[in-house]
Amino acid sequence: MKVFVAGATGFVGGHLRRALLERGHTVRLLVHGRREGLEAGVEQAEGDVTRLDTFAAAVEGCDATVNLVGIIREFRGRGVTFEKLHVEATKNVVDAAKRAGIGRHLQMSALGTRAGATSAYHATKWRAEEYVRGSGLRWTIFRPSLIFGPKDAFVNMLAGFIKGFPAVPVIGDGAYRLQPIAADDVARCFAEALEMTETVEQAYELCGPDRLTYNQILDVIGRVLGRGHVLKIPQPLGLLKLVVPVMQGFSFFPLTMNQITMLTEENICSSPWPEVFGFEPEGFEAGIRKYLR
Repeated sequence: MKVFVAGATGFVGGHLRRALLERGHTVRLLVHGRREGLEAGVEQAEGDVTRLDTFAAAVEGCDATVNLVGIIREFRGRGVTFEKLHVEATKNVVDAAKRAGIGRHLQMSALGTRAGATSAYHATKWRAEEYVRGSGLRWTIFRPSLIFGPKDAFVNMLAGFIKGFPAVPVIGDGAYRLQPIAADDVARCFAEALEMTETVEQAYELCGPDRLTYNQILDVIGRVLGRGHVLKIPQPLGLLKLVVPVMQGFSFFPLTMNQITMLTEENICSSPWPEVFGFEPEGFEAGIRKYLR
């Protein structure tokens, strides 16, 4: 197949490009500007996912579309919003596929996305999903938990804290659970779904095998780094709810209320996706040992 991918220059996108190429597909990548060093077999199409007219022609001749576009934080002053990058971008990719007569679409969503979600992140992801479901395309939606891999932001950030400071601040009590999944496993599900008719009109929650509290994740990272037990400093949620709304508008401030809401409501699933795709996901500790030093 020739697969048009929006958002494939990011962290997960690199893993997906390789997974598609390994299976013999051609990748047509939407980029803001041409990039050097991409894999052989990758075509580049310049455009802006928030402006349909800039890339609609590039979708012509493809067999499927994939939308990986998403942000974890808004910067409204720069026009970077959940509404624009989650909802509008999805509409544009879907509409481009329909104009080009493409019937197959894969959508990256996020675990916790649901009707009536509290966070703006999940609420806009849900609206994007709804547009996909109503598109008439043969769609598949993936909702991964926290994704880890060599160039991830979250695990590498925590590793930096553990290496650089004697103690690590923890939002609340740190007892909320996550179920991290390897980026290669997420990419494999996307790539294989293209060839699996049973995945059409299905949404899959993607999680790894380990349900870990935030505190346990810190300890696992510390163990991999040879630091043993990680000293933690709990930050009371009541205090954070007073400080963060005032400070989150500044780009240097590392937290937003959306992020706190999503983290503390937990991020686990019981989806039987390994039975559908026929492989067992990689464990968290074994996975991060491959790239943390």
